[in-house]
Amino acid sequence: MSKFMDVHHGMKGITPDQLREAHQADLAIEKDEKVHFERAWADPDSGTVYCLSEAPSAEAVQRIHERAGHKADEIHAVPLSI
Repeated sequence: MSKFMDVHHGMKGITPDQLREAHQADLAIEKDEKVHFERAWADPDSGTVYCLSEAPSAEAVQRIHERAGHKADEIHAVPLSI
């Protein structure tokens, strides 16, 4: 399994409750694609949301986000961390 950081734009003004709801929507179906969403962060001022996941592929991450109703604008592999 690989790590991925995905980015969502256009979520200006997102609240903590909305971020939690979006993350929960992913968690509810993540097993269908063997994905695990570890954490999500948001900057309400810029409307940028970041999600860290472990998954077999970027495509699997995107399929879960699409089904949950918030397609990612970017998905980046994270092959190195400390």
